[in-house]
Amino acid sequence: MKNRRKARENAIKILYQLEMSGYSPEECIRIYWEGQDEKEEVKDYSNYIVRGVSANIKDIDEKIQSLSKNWILDRMHKVDKAILRLSAFELLFIEDVPFKVAIDEAIELAKKFGTEESKKFINGILDKFYKKFVTNKKSD
Repeated sequence: MKNRRKARENAIKILYQLEMSGYSPEECIRIYWEGQDEKEEVKDYSNYIVRGVSANIKDIDEKIQSLSKNWILDRMHKVDKAILRLSAFELLFIEDVPFKVAIDEAIELAKKFGTEESKKFINGILDKFYKKFVTNKKSD
């Protein structure tokens, strides 16, 4: 699953670019991959995540916001928000990503791209997210 980890890392970068630039998802995808040499499998999964998050962003954000009592979504660290969105999308819409993998991958992304507090914050939100929105949809 090394390719999926790389794909998630790329998707985080594209989701961050999307948040910061105001460009459309397709523009961000196109701009991001210009001049980059990457396996098609990695590109495809990254793009699938970005498009999926974008298509479902209102629902994903509402669910995340309902669980983050002390943080308004707009005030969250943008990288943390991108990681939460990616993981929420995987938990809700990708059948072959078990809960534990989604959490572990999110924590690894937080370690690499987030702040010192990111991994704990993301772990807490995703644990609640799974219990409230996913448990009836998937088994571990």
